[in-house]
Parts: sequence; C-alpha cells; structure tokens
Amino acid sequence: MTTLTLRRGLTTTATVGVLLAATACSDNSSTEQAPTTSASAPASTPASASASPTGSDRSTPMHVTIDGQEVEATLNDSPAARDLASLLPLTLDLEDFHGTERIADPPRKLTTENAPEPQAPRTGDLTYYAPWGNLAIFYKDGPSASSDLLVLGHLDADADQLAGADRITIEAAS
Repeated sequence: MTTLTLRRGLTTTATVGVLLAATACSDNSSTEQAPTTSASAPASTPASASASPTGSDRSTPMHVTIDGQEVEATLNDSPAARDLASLLPLTLDLEDFHGTERIADPPRKLTTENAPEPQAPRTGDLTYYAPWGNLAIFYKDGPSASSDLLVLGHLDADADQLAGADRITIEAAS
C-alpha cells in the first residue's frame, strides 16, 4: 500500500485557491497561482445523486475507508478514472482546500485524454484537477463546470465526514 503525505506551500492569493470548480492543490512549485474559473465555462448537464457522475453509464465499485470508516464508492468509466484504478491501492493524507474540498496528490499525474464533458462537482465527488495533478473530494458542491476538473467517481459519505477527513484509503473492490 502506498502512503503519500501532502507537503506543499500554497501561494496565498486574494482567494486562497480552492480545488473544485477551477482550483486544486499545488505541485510543490513556489511559483504556482490558483487557477480561476471563467464565467463562460462550458455548461454541464446536472447529475443526480444516484446517476453516474461523469455521464458514463458504467461504474466500478471501490473499497474506500475514510479515517478508518468504510464508505460506499464507485469510479466512473472515464480514462482518468481507469488510470487512477491502475494506481490502487492508495492511502492518501488529505488537507482542506478553500473550505470546499479535501485534496491529495496521487503518485503521478493521470491521463486526461478523452475526458467527458465538464460538469460542476457535487458533494461526495472524487475529482482530478489536471493542471496541478491532484485529487479532490468535495464536501460542498463546487462552483461551475471546468474542463480542467474531471469527475472520477463518487463517495457515498456524509458531508461532515468528508469535511473532516484526514486520510483516505482506496482499493479495488474484490
């Protein structure tokens, strides 16, 4: 099992950066800047809580624990989600980002080829912010859709549990 600890200095900006909907973690670069979301970002198709978060009709169950508590979770069938699955098992330390999500850095960047249409992240969504290469779990609905933010799957966990999460372990379901 791989254990990753986030260590990075976020550049403080007027909006202290947030992962979802156009924000995420840094790549340990001291020259990074928080991305901005354009009001003209592509519109997304709303997804219901029970629907697949990426528009893909297929999803793969995962074995996920948050701070030692099991939660139901699925990955969608996008290329980025399949790439994440190739890295499993993963144990990641999480930190808060912009009061909306918990973020962590996977061992390497994920593919963004053939990404699905952008959609605004919802509470419980597991996402990947491509410019910085980090994962984010939203504990609040994100702002607007962004082509830089890929929804990889969904965790069926309480928003309060997600907001306070310090560590997540993701494994392929057996």
